[in-house]
Amino acid sequence: MRVLRYCIVTRQITATNADELMEQREQSQACLGFAESRQKKTEGQKIKQLYETAFPEDEQIPWDDLMRLIWEIPLDFTAYYDGEDFIGFTIVYQRKSFNWFWYFAVREELRGKGYGQQILTQLIERYKGQPFVLDMESTTQVCDNLEERRKRQAFYLRNGFKDTNVYRTYNDITMTIMMRGEGTFTMQDWDDIIHELQKFWWPDDIKEG
Repeated sequence: MRVLRYCIVTRQITATNADELMEQREQSQACLGFAESRQKKTEGQKIKQLYETAFPEDEQIPWDDLMRLIWEIPLDFTAYYDGEDFIGFTIVYQRKSFNWFWYFAVREELRGKGYGQQILTQLIERYKGQPFVLDMESTTQVCDNLEERRKRQAFYLRNGFKDTNVYRTYNDITMTIMMRGEGTFTMQDWDDIIHELQKFWWPDDIKEG
């Protein structure tokens, strides 16, 4: 099992850890391509390219908006490497009641090699003892990618997540919430998350069904 190194990015700043976290934010800039170094810019481009190809366009936050949100809300944006090779990234929206697992992607040519499991294991350990939720395309919806959805759900079930049976449809795509940890997740919890996000970003063309 190869150990991945990762680049810690944003954490919510408090008075006790401001200096340390500002240093982490500087590392974040380098990791995401804001630095002047050509190599670091290339790494940032790799992350951006994976982000824009791994998820359907209507499930993406536009990249420029995502980069802005990193500075406005407590997002943990982490890039993972095996040696010097970029593997993938995760984005977690850190909250008091539970952490929201926004995005998780591994380079297409590296999928099926155990990297996804290594990354998720690291992430679970990082947030040990804290409830964790994610939304994914529901396996109850008639669709063209049902088998892919079932495989994704099975992956999370194997790693301790449970299906909350809380569903919501956006632009004809039905999403369901998977949860790991103690407690429950309700539609009110989902509404609370959405209302929080709407203070900073929300697409004009999204329609709830």
